Amino acid sequence: MVTNIKHLGIVENINGSRLKVKIVQSSACSACSVKGHCSASETKEKIIDVYNKNNVPCQVGERVMIVGTTSMGMKAVLLAFVLPFIVLLLALIISLKLTGGDEAVSALVALGTLIPYYLIIYICRNRLSRSFMFILESIYN
Repeated sequence: MVTNIKHLGIVENINGSRLKVKIVQSSACSACSVKGHCSASETKEKIIDVYNKNNVPCQVGERVMIVGTTSMGMKAVLLAFVLPFIVLLLALIISLKLTGGDEAVSALVALGTLIPYYLIIYICRNRLSRSFMFILESIYN
């Protein structure tokens, strides 16, 4: 069973079948009636690259629906949080053994191992972007 993540957005730019769509990402409490009196509510505007696979007719400034799969979200969480945490823990455990228990040096070594991890992610960003592509759907579905 494939479930989808859907967002309403506004088309910012069209380049063939590739579009840039602006979405407003808001925290769960941003819809609350007392959000003006609370500092926890938060909204952000993001520009998302979208592929118009279904050839949905659209123009710049038009509201559209963008769709991604939940597996994309899980893969993003895995790459951004789970794998770096595992790398950090393994590096910490190994460096604690090698340094004879020196916690300060081990912590710095463990944090330093994240630099190559994120450099690899940065170098592979074009390949990764192909697996994180949202698809445009008609807003009238």
